[in-house]
Amino acid sequence: MVAPESLLEPDQTLALTVVSGQSQRLDRWLTDRVTQLSRSRLQKLIDGGYVSRNGQVCTDKNTPVQGGDRIHLTIPAAQPLALTAEPMALAILYEDDQLIILNKPAGLVVHPAPGHSSGTLVHGLLDHCGDQLLGIGGVQRPGIVHRLDRHTTGAMVVAKTELAHRHLQAQIRAKTAGREYVGVVYGAPATSTGRVDQPLGRHPVDRKKQAIISLDRGGRSAVTHWQVEERLGNFSRLRYRLETGRTHQIRVHSTHIGHPLVGDRTYGPGRDVGVNLPGQALHAERLTLTHPVTGAAIVAVAPWPDPLVTLVQVLRARAGPSSGNLLEQGAIVDDRQ
Repeated sequence: MVAPESLLEPDQTLALTVVSGQSQRLDRWLTDRVTQLSRSRLQKLIDGGYVSRNGQVCTDKNTPVQGGDRIHLTIPAAQPLALTAEPMALAILYEDDQLIILNKPAGLVVHPAPGHSSGTLVHGLLDHCGDQLLGIGGVQRPGIVHRLDRHTTGAMVVAKTELAHRHLQAQIRAKTAGREYVGVVYGAPATSTGRVDQPLGRHPVDRKKQAIISLDRGGRSAVTHWQVEERLGNFSRLRYRLETGRTHQIRVHSTHIGHPLVGDRTYGPGRDVGVNLPGQALHAERLTLTHPVTGAAIVAVAPWPDPLVTLVQVLRARAGPSSGNLLEQGAIVDDRQ
């Protein structure tokens, strides 16, 4: 096995030997040993002629390997992404040769899409990271591990290598990576904590929206934990912890419990609260994960954007003595480490 911490460089060739008793088809054998690459990526390398067996190029993933076989795998240089790098001011919370964690501002689209062919986060990362992007799926591109909506701000991790991309995605799936959001909602929940377990899917009429859709109708499991951190008169500041990361999950679940996010004109009433907000009052404040190479714990905390700070200050002033930070009052135990 090639150790997970062993980095695969472009144009590097790995020399591997099949041990007696390891009879298996070629792609599966490689997948078990070259853990930095996905099985689909290895299959593409086999198909592209980058794998040889006993000195002969082998392009059939089904080829059986046997004890004593000599396997050579060449890692080709990543192909440039067909996008133009664009200089962009990035608020970096953490960065090394494997990953980068950013504090994404409101209004910044993550991926190029119809109507957003330039000026996206991907364009900015191509300029900032440059040759540090060692190739994900054979393409020199940033590895988007999770996404934030256009107007949602906060901490977001992006992989620079295929190893980091796979490792971080696995943490998200296994729920070992922690994601905490802060949001301001309309109304005052009757309880101080809650859990929403409602599957989500594309809205049956408005295809740009998500909705509560049962699993038997194609919905996907979605679980959100919330707690009230501050009561602000007719508004509340909530903290959200995600078990899953579905599109618009917090926004839809908040509306489902009767407390939509302030400023959310898609899922909420969109009433003017006297503060100029660029969109929904939702901020990814805290991201915790394990470094894919060193195993060290990384905790990234993204400062609140100015509109969210202003909103909370204005609502506190309006609420007067009736408002209260429940954490400071001891009504809720702050178990964040």
